[in-house]
Amino acid sequence: MGRSQAVPRGGSEGFGPDADDSGSCILHVDMDAFFASVEVRRRPELRGRPVVVGGVGPRGVVSSASYEARRYGVRSAMPTARARALCRHAVFLPPDFARYSAASRAVMQIFREVTPLIEPLSLDEAFLDVAGARRLLGRPAEIAAAIRARVAAEQGITCSVGVAPTKFVAKLGSTRAKPDGLIVVPAGRVLEFLHPLPVAALWGVGERAAEVLARLGLRTVGDVAHAPPAMIRSALGEAAAAHLVELARGRDPRRVTPEQVEKSIGAETTFDTDIADPDALRRTLLALSDKVGVRLRRAGQVGRTVSIKVRLTDFRTLTRSRTLATATDVAREIFDTAWDLFRILSPGQRVRLLGVRMENLSDERSTFRQPTLGAPERGWREAEAAADAAAARFGRSVVRPASLLGDPPGPARRHGKEKPTGASVVPLSDPRTPS
Repeated sequence: MGRSQAVPRGGSEGFGPDADDSGSCILHVDMDAFFASVEVRRRPELRGRPVVVGGVGPRGVVSSASYEARRYGVRSAMPTARARALCRHAVFLPPDFARYSAASRAVMQIFREVTPLIEPLSLDEAFLDVAGARRLLGRPAEIAAAIRARVAAEQGITCSVGVAPTKFVAKLGSTRAKPDGLIVVPAGRVLEFLHPLPVAALWGVGERAAEVLARLGLRTVGDVAHAPPAMIRSALGEAAAAHLVELARGRDPRRVTPEQVEKSIGAETTFDTDIADPDALRRTLLALSDKVGVRLRRAGQVGRTVSIKVRLTDFRTLTRSRTLATATDVAREIFDTAWDLFRILSPGQRVRLLGVRMENLSDERSTFRQPTLGAPERGWREAEAAADAAAARFGRSVVRPASLLGDPPGPARRHGKEKPTGASVVPLSDPRTPS
């Protein structure tokens, strides 16, 4: 599995692993086509073929595409139907988030053996501050190379790394090192690296903002850095202009933050066909609530505010929320509130998307739970904890609420970490009822 050292693109020429990294202690590590790479690792016969991971239904969306598929124009977030039209001979696979989460945990453990200063951004990327690891492990570029080698050897997938003095530049470096490369941006050459890049490389510049800046003759990062700030303020506003000018001049004071407190935990699903059947919608809300409860317990979090999202057939999106008297991580309690909110909302149209989210989170260990008068000694929480233990041993799909024995119409896009696998189903009886 060969590993390139740098990829000449934009302003990245000459920024190889031998560049001066003495002032560049921030690494951005990004897995290459992560979901697709994990699938190819599992099925080696797919190596070298275009592989697309995502929703396989008519409303599916691409989650990941191998670089062989990207040569045909397939990209993440593209409708699956469009991807099929671009690359008809690609292998299309549904996502297996449990497998990707396991691979992510293994990769993050490699990072933790390098430095405690890790800021994960998602399953497949993270910032690392390796300033404190230099005495033991060597130069930042050497640390980056060692990480890449371990990920390849131990996980059978590749990653790209940007090494720079700031988070913004490190992330740009990893992007321009892809696939399977390493770029080092010395502290004294940040502007040399940044200024030839297109304005779209700046965080916060989307397609519309890029068009506005282009009309002003600002097409590169260097153009923005040298433009009168008043010109950018008049086009994009005070806050956006200040943000872009700072980045364009290579200034990014943010530190790597190891602990990111979850603000909310949720799950949502988009149906292949818009549905109005109350039973199907109810079962979907129950399945989503179950996912949210599992994720809360895994994260050691409880929440007080339940919110639902409902997207209708005319694409209107409605949200409703309710704050509970006490925090919870119990799926049944989340579902009871979510279903009540849905019935009160009474949308009156066919539903395209449903979502459940828990907000107002706190650490489960430090949160007092008010006992309910007359509640049994063992109830839903104990039953769900037992289900978690069984799922850890046999897989999540073998333990499900009895109400889900008859599944609702299959969603094209499951925004979650578990997916049905067709395994046997063990219904959970109401723990308050003697068996």
